[in-house]
Amino acid sequence: MSEAFLFGLIGKARERIIQQVDNVPEAQRHVVPTGFNNSLLWQLGHIITVADGITLRYGGFESKIPSSYGQLFNNGTKPADWQDEPPHWDTLIQQLTEQFQGLQDTLQGRLGDPVAVKDNFAKAQTIGELVALNMSHENLHLGMITAMVKVLNLNNQ
Repeated sequence: MSEAFLFGLIGKARERIIQQVDNVPEAQRHVVPTGFNNSLLWQLGHIITVADGITLRYGGFESKIPSSYGQLFNNGTKPADWQDEPPHWDTLIQQLTEQFQGLQDTLQGRLGDPVAVKDNFAKAQTIGELVALNMSHENLHLGMITAMVKVLNLNNQ
């Protein structure tokens, strides 16, 4: 798989994520719909947090997100347990856009390089495998976001 193709897929996923949430009213951004554990705002923060961890930290690069994001958005977290204020919605939307370009700039030409964290949960051996894992994760959450937006729209009618 070529770098251009792989990064193109991630870019398209990010675009679709932003399109899905673009018109969500402010009042619904923090709502946890029935049957879900998290809000749309959590989903956005989680995508940013996991992308940073999987691709940058596992790849041996410096994290580019605030350290507070882990407590807010890592696996197993949920808004009901938050002790701190989450970032503003617009901040997360901006970070989704900027992070993709930053990841591409940092990782392009390095997909065949070995990972820095050899004992990672996915057993990934190259940075390219980390990028592919992240792409899969983002598409999983795109599906969750799509479902959540539909449920929120149905509940608002």
